[in-house]
Amino acid sequence: MKKIVLCFLLVILMIPANILGEELTLSENSKSTIMLEASTGEIIYEHNSHEKFAPASMTKMMTMLLIVENIEKGVIGWNEMVTVSANASGMGGSQILLETNEKMSVDDLFKGIAVASGNDASVALAEKIAGTEANFVVMMNNRAKELGLKNTNFKNCHGLDAANHYSTAYDMAHIAKELVKHDKVLEYTKIYDTYLRENTDNKIWLVNTNKLVRFYDGVDGLKTGYTNGAGYCLTATAKKNNMRIISVVMGEPDSLTRNKEISEMLDYAFAQYEIETLLSTKSVLAKKSVEKGVKKYIELVPVEDVNVLHKKIDKKKIATYDLKIEKLKAPLKKGDVVGILTINDGSKNARTINITIKEDIKKANFIQLYARYLMDIVNGDIK
Repeated sequence: MKKIVLCFLLVILMIPANILGEELTLSENSKSTIMLEASTGEIIYEHNSHEKFAPASMTKMMTMLLIVENIEKGVIGWNEMVTVSANASGMGGSQILLETNEKMSVDDLFKGIAVASGNDASVALAEKIAGTEANFVVMMNNRAKELGLKNTNFKNCHGLDAANHYSTAYDMAHIAKELVKHDKVLEYTKIYDTYLRENTDNKIWLVNTNKLVRFYDGVDGLKTGYTNGAGYCLTATAKKNNMRIISVVMGEPDSLTRNKEISEMLDYAFAQYEIETLLSTKSVLAKKSVEKGVKKYIELVPVEDVNVLHKKIDKKKIATYDLKIEKLKAPLKKGDVVGILTINDGSKNARTINITIKEDIKKANFIQLYARYLMDIVNGDIK
């Protein structure tokens, strides 16, 4: 790939986690914790974040991620009906009380997972997608590897305690970071209460296991967890002033302490930090020639906004951008990855963002290419 270096003088500060760890103590009762900003991935606070623990129902974040990704791929649809197996209906723990051979839509089953942490709903959708829960668990572990997570191993799709079923606060936060990219998921996880099977004799009232969606301003997810082996766990996310924070605690002694300490973490992040958007998805990074395209040149843009996380009291720093662009050949579609933007802020943690084209480019026909050739001669571009 051809390399183009773009240098900007930027106001930017990235605080090393070890410095924060020396100055700050949060979630004192948790066995493991982490807090990061979602768009940048910058870690604001962590403690024992790579230590392995049972994740309980936070497992379902990976389950939900695979479900929504398969919906987006067209493998299943939101309105598709699922026939509940005896295996799914027989799941213990938290349930939405599915019955064997009952038919329920993907939409309602997903709601049962996101709001009520239904183990039965999780298994029903896992079987719908992969045939068996075991096959789905293979998909879960493969997806964890794709995300670069090194300390996670799933043995089921719901999170009930099982031998060799473990994860870390760090890995859970990064699954959450991927999950919140799907706005549709947050439409479900922010629901405080709702009903399934309305207007039937089997109506069930669902109340969100994550009480912070009602009692903390800005919280719209994400997943609680509790088992005897795991203790009380929570991955919470909140958004204020265009900044989304993800906080994870594992092994808390009770739900009240869990909620209190997550709230304190969020309070700290929103009080101390802010996001600045340096480049938007409309910011033109460069123009590049397109081989055999109907247009000779195309503008390149980031696939997502380029944000930086600032501590409010100190913003001064210089950053550089390295832009690596592939050779472009038509046809191309907006969204196709054609290069990588690397942000270097002087720290060890460079961040990369994919680059795409601003608009679709069709392949030119012979007449269009010949007309361009003649025009280049007229303009002196070809001698």
